[in-house]
Amino acid sequence: MTTSTQAPTDIDVQAMRDRIYTDGIVGVPGAFSPDWADQLNRDIQVAFEEARSRENGAIGRGPNRWYVEVHPEQISGFLELVTHPAVTGVCEAVLGPDYEIVEVGFDIPFEGAMNQPWHRDFPSPELTYRDKQINSLAINATAVDTAEDMGPFEVAPGTQFDHDPSFKHDMFPPKDLWSRYEERAVRKYPKRGDISIRSALTIHRGTANQSAKSRPVLVLGVDAPGAGHGAMHDLAVTKGFWETLPESVRAHLKCPVVDELTPITQKHDIEGLVMGEA
Repeated sequence: MTTSTQAPTDIDVQAMRDRIYTDGIVGVPGAFSPDWADQLNRDIQVAFEEARSRENGAIGRGPNRWYVEVHPEQISGFLELVTHPAVTGVCEAVLGPDYEIVEVGFDIPFEGAMNQPWHRDFPSPELTYRDKQINSLAINATAVDTAEDMGPFEVAPGTQFDHDPSFKHDMFPPKDLWSRYEERAVRKYPKRGDISIRSALTIHRGTANQSAKSRPVLVLGVDAPGAGHGAMHDLAVTKGFWETLPESVRAHLKCPVVDELTPITQKHDIEGLVMGEA
């Protein structure tokens, strides 16, 4: 597969780590070629159609917005993604050398998707809100060029350590606190081949998709040892796929190695998004 990756010498891992601790997110423009992203889009479309054909194969994240978890080998560019020097370097710098890949999935807002409520993807652990230590990361890879009318991802930089007992489910700030996030809000317009690395605890939302196009985005979830998010996911690989992976990747995949893959039933509900609050 054709990729266009930056040489490791072009990547300032320490600066990227610092940016994640300061802003909660850092971008890696041009990490891959547009062709790589186009193949990612094709893989996502195939996986989405399969997931929608069975019960609980896809889960709603608000009106006309879906999330699907997949197995690594359903994504042709999985190996290129998890061995990109920005991904490996930042994961090790933030999470330590024994980081674990726990999630591969994608989010698709279609025409008519509405503004999500401001949220984080799971409750913040004490290690993060009290000790200011980040123990998980989400790597996002867009499968399309993002335009203003396609419902861009919106993030409130510097909110990854926010903690307030008024947060519903420890994830959703009440509306009377939304002004904090609206004042900080930055919309992201990644192009095919761009990726971002973020703390999923940084407050964010998907915005309204007013176009006739979908905006699929791959999500790679990575934990420090003991973070525990693997329990929310059912990642697996076949023996044949496992044998194609270098040891440097196998070391970060703690999932079962099986003879045959079982389609994933989605477990990572985000209640406020499933209910379509906006």
